Amino acid sequence: MPVRIYAHLTWTTFARLPLIDASIAAFLEKFLGAECERQGTRMLAVEIVRDHVHLLIELPAAYNVPRLVQGLKGASARIANRDHIARHESLRWAQGYDLRSVGQRQLTTVEAYVRNQPAHHKGRGREGRESAPAEPVR
Repeated sequence: MPVRIYAHLTWTTFARLPLIDASIAAFLEKFLGAECERQGTRMLAVEIVRDHVHLLIELPAAYNVPRLVQGLKGASARIANRDHIARHESLRWAQGYDLRSVGQRQLTTVEAYVRNQPAHHKGRGREGRESAPAEPVR
């Protein structure tokens, strides 16, 4: 029986700027799922808000996570900026990411958390910044 590893992966836009609009979010959702599959992983859930991304993924054992994240972040920004940016500010990701392992028993709870991100962030401004729209950007 193969070992299944589940992980909750998040990363933010550069300086947590609200760079992700509905068009970029739609592109990212499709792209991230396809890129995960291309790299041998499976995206179980995704939620994208104005300044960050949450993914719940299934990984094979002994997987090269930094390579996966580099592919997800690097290629998504490059393609979004080439094909989907119709404004002056390009999509840029901050350095780094957060990865937390998830046990099979917690999958449902973490999936609900990922999908609840728009409500979770509703009305929460950030210090010194204008509050981004709370609804999902899709």
